[in-house]
Amino acid sequence: MLTDKVVVVTGGAGVLGRQFCAAVAAHGGIAVVADRDIDAAAAVAEEITAIAGWRADALPLDITDRDSIAALITAVQKKHGCISAVVNNAYPRNKSFGRKLEDVTYGDFCENVDMHLGGYFLVAQQFCIAFKAQGGGNVVNMASIYGTMTPRFEVYAGTPMTMPVEYAAIKAAIVQLTRYFAEYFKGSGIRVNSLSPGGIFANQPAEFLDAYNRHCAFKGMLAPKDLQGALLFLLSDASQFMTGQNLVVDDGYSL
Repeated sequence: MLTDKVVVVTGGAGVLGRQFCAAVAAHGGIAVVADRDIDAAAAVAEEITAIAGWRADALPLDITDRDSIAALITAVQKKHGCISAVVNNAYPRNKSFGRKLEDVTYGDFCENVDMHLGGYFLVAQQFCIAFKAQGGGNVVNMASIYGTMTPRFEVYAGTPMTMPVEYAAIKAAIVQLTRYFAEYFKGSGIRVNSLSPGGIFANQPAEFLDAYNRHCAFKGMLAPKDLQGALLFLLSDASQFMTGQNLVVDDGYSL
């Protein structure tokens, strides 16, 4: 599906990122594992390239630093000639992220929005400028079901977990940012879409999993691999006439 496409995945060494990079390489593309932790990125790239025919590079990237983004774009273009797509997937947050609403400070709220939403804006801005110069490109922003629906707070009852208010604000803004960029660059050969997953299994408490899964159709909480198909679709020519859209993959949770 992605033969010879060069795809940059921000946060490429993370839980979702490494699965996305593997999917790109498995379908004939060249995965650029872009991560602030270059050692982790190099390890992911090494795992991928250990499989015959799979291709991957590792490069450092801080999505909140314009110079870091520019350096990555230059390096990838120099090596491969062009960039086919970027997956805006990094998940920066401070140590206070995830507190209940009453405990979130103004400073923490602003810092998390600044890093996450601001970083996604900066990546999309700089890559779209490069894409316009090369005659086209593709942006996939990672959003969330909680960017389009209100939280079901009852599924967190009896657990120390919550649905962070910063996350809701950030992901809702990313969905709208996707539409903005798609409209702004309409006619330039640039596509911009978002992918909104449901919950991803990460050894959450059993009470939470039971409550969450009751809202789903088949599987319930997803595994990172469950998003690969939707991402490949958005990156491939199968979706060449899609732009400004938000694709939800949540096993029916948001219905």
